[in-house]
Amino acid sequence: MTAERMPASTKQPPHQDVEDDLTIEYPSSDSEPMAEDEWQLTAMIDAINSLREWFDSREDVYVGGDMLVYDRINDNQTRVAPDVFVVLGVESRHKRHSWIVWREGRPPDFVMEMASGSTWRRDMRQKRDIYAEMGVTEYWRFDPSSRYYATPLIGESLVDGEYREIPAHTDADGLLRGHSAVLGLDFCVMPDGDLRFNVPGTGQWLRTHKESEAALRAETAARQAAEAALQTVEDENRWLREGLRQLESGQ
Repeated sequence: MTAERMPASTKQPPHQDVEDDLTIEYPSSDSEPMAEDEWQLTAMIDAINSLREWFDSREDVYVGGDMLVYDRINDNQTRVAPDVFVVLGVESRHKRHSWIVWREGRPPDFVMEMASGSTWRRDMRQKRDIYAEMGVTEYWRFDPSSRYYATPLIGESLVDGEYREIPAHTDADGLLRGHSAVLGLDFCVMPDGDLRFNVPGTGQWLRTHKESEAALRAETAARQAAEAALQTVEDENRWLREGLRQLESGQ
């Protein structure tokens, strides 16, 4: 998705000083495609899926993506659409059409943008300024095709209203690794260029969309096999009981 943003000089007064006009509708779509190419789409889906599965047991962590975020009260024209975002300390069990900051009570704590040919410049300039102004604690950019940035993974943390680089390093396995203090996870660029999330100190990898689907299929197959085996045992027991009854009745 693309997004439009008014210049910072036109910013409206703080939310608490303006009455929320509930008659205003906030569209959930800007009619733009979800992703420009397969690299961007796969990276988005995997990141959203991995984070949603990881935080599934938390009722106070919301993971969203490709969703319009509004942070100016009573203004439904000024919005931005993060590829991936996470909000801490909010109700996570109901679905949203869009993220309306003043109604939810807070902006995203974490945002990640996936670079594509038409978005990478905006991601590193305009969107960076937008997220800083909004108060997004961590802003990450990932280049899934390794075409647009000097390094495929760039993280920044908001300090005194400005973003400062989160250092990344090459680990013992030769992977480019950065740490998100907000999420408590490491981000690793794999040899094939994919981005994976890792739990520091445990070696645990968050599952990708394909891995989750494969695990679900395996669990389904195992359950079906167990049900079939149980049915076989029940059938055999029924035949044994019937045979015993026939023997007893013939005596």
